[in-house]
Amino acid sequence: MRFPRLLTFLALLLATAAPAANGEPITTESLSCSGIAKQSGLIRCKGPADLEIEISGPDGERLRTVQTDEAGAVLIGLRQDEPSPLRLKPLASDIPPISLTIAPRQDDFRLINGFNCDKVDARTDAQKQHAAESWVKKQAAFASFNPGPQLRDGFVEPVDGPASSPFGPTRKYIGTGANGEACEKISVHEGYDFAVPTGTPVYAPAGGRVVLADPDLYYEGGTVFLDHGGGLVSVFLHLSEVTVEEGHVISQGEPLGKTGNTGRTTGPHLHWAVKWRNSASDSRDGDFYIDPALLLNWGR
Repeated sequence: MRFPRLLTFLALLLATAAPAANGEPITTESLSCSGIAKQSGLIRCKGPADLEIEISGPDGERLRTVQTDEAGAVLIGLRQDEPSPLRLKPLASDIPPISLTIAPRQDDFRLINGFNCDKVDARTDAQKQHAAESWVKKQAAFASFNPGPQLRDGFVEPVDGPASSPFGPTRKYIGTGANGEACEKISVHEGYDFAVPTGTPVYAPAGGRVVLADPDLYYEGGTVFLDHGGGLVSVFLHLSEVTVEEGHVISQGEPLGKTGNTGRTTGPHLHWAVKWRNSASDSRDGDFYIDPALLLNWGR
């Protein structure tokens, strides 16, 4: 499945220039945004450096506050259920707010039978210990913000192969464990899957710094986290081989590892997820995943 190009250039430049009494122009600062204005998409805004921007929904409820970096740029992720229109209001400045219309998405519901319950949830003491240790590693990586190129070259697909499962569907897993006990679990698929055989090379879809490289997380199996800067991090799961180490700076197209069937899987594939983290907040509770397939249209 391939998504159509959904890049919507917003170009909401609100600055004005007026002549002063001596004939010299007076230029006021502005806020402008462009990007993928769709639920689970991503926009980039430009304005003054270190500018706080309050984001609110159509009812005026504050949803989150972001802040531009020292260059005046900020990446803003859009939730899967993001309301429309969004109001972006610069704080402590005379810059007027702007309004963005967010296109909706349609995600389906999927039932997956015959699953191994020991992979749906950690059940034994050893599994629970493994899952807990894996959770600590992931949280530490997500809490680490690193500089990066911030999508300077856009995104490319991380593997050469067909896409198999899109971002967004709600999945209900039904299965049995080794002891014959039934189980079920409901979750949203927060990545973009590629149906490729074990051993397929995985490449960086965009440049960044490796913040996690682990061959054996409980749910994820072989895992690499690649921080692209601006709060955006790519997550690659179920790898059979991890060929990078934490701290490595990777350019777009460089190898990260090889695909596999490790962790909670029903067969060999690559799960690629992209998480937006709000660098203006010390709490990671407000972070969320966005649609990697949409990012393949970034800058095109």
